[in-house]
Amino acid sequence: MLANLPDISRSDTVPAQSPLAWVGMEGIDLPILVTEPGYRRDVHARIDALVDLPSPEVKGIHMSRLYRLVDTLADGDPLTPEGLRVLLDQMVESHEDCGSGNARLRIGFDLLVSRSALVTEGLSGWKSYPVKIEASLVNGTFACQAEVRVEYSSTCPCSAALSRQLIEQNFLDTFGKEGTVAPSEVAAWLEKNASMATPHSQRSEAHVTVEIDSAATGFGLLVLIDEIEAAVGTPVQTAVKRADEQAFAALNGQNLMFVEDAARRIEDMLGDYRGAKVYVRHVESLHPHDAVAWASPS
Repeated sequence: MLANLPDISRSDTVPAQSPLAWVGMEGIDLPILVTEPGYRRDVHARIDALVDLPSPEVKGIHMSRLYRLVDTLADGDPLTPEGLRVLLDQMVESHEDCGSGNARLRIGFDLLVSRSALVTEGLSGWKSYPVKIEASLVNGTFACQAEVRVEYSSTCPCSAALSRQLIEQNFLDTFGKEGTVAPSEVAAWLEKNASMATPHSQRSEAHVTVEIDSAATGFGLLVLIDEIEAAVGTPVQTAVKRADEQAFAALNGQNLMFVEDAARRIEDMLGDYRGAKVYVRHVESLHPHDAVAWASPS
């Protein structure tokens, strides 16, 4: 190997001198350890690592320094807010010769969780929850936030009301002239006709972002996910038998919701979280476009 390898970032001049807000790398693949109460798993993460470049005369940062620092996330220690704070400090220190004073990390991965069936004992399946964690150190101030995405089912209240009206009218057309109708006749009619009109429902998703305290020992991801699923009442299922599918149909019937209803349900649940933001999306089965709503609890 040749000695005295050239370092263009140091030796070359900058043709257009101007500071840059952020410089770094995106999409670094790493295995990281994620731990939650009752959960411990290595996950495949993709990481963005950035520092500022305020010195206009500096041609470029040292990408290899950033990479080697970010690579320490794969050393086997659990991912924590404090660990990210330490890493951000190291990123800034590694670029003192570039004048860098700020650093930023974005970490994306899927939290794979086993979920039990609604009714069938011993039946379960795996569900994936996409997570994004963003941490920054700007002017000496550390900030961290986590975003989770949760899928659920939404059944339209308006469509349900219109369906019930059709069923009601059909029932009156059939039995309206009869004085007394036996329960067995009604039951037989319902078995055949109760689904002559059905409300539309669709897979939906909630994106919820919360601030993470720098002193926190973890990110509280599973707790947040469980609370979101409880708020909407209709989380999508994994392994099901007919009894579980029937129970899911009942949950949908008991939790009719517009996109506005879903956003408000989640918003009400987030009262104890700092800096919370909610975005919900219903992937419409009636329309070729989607219904969306945002909320920012105070």
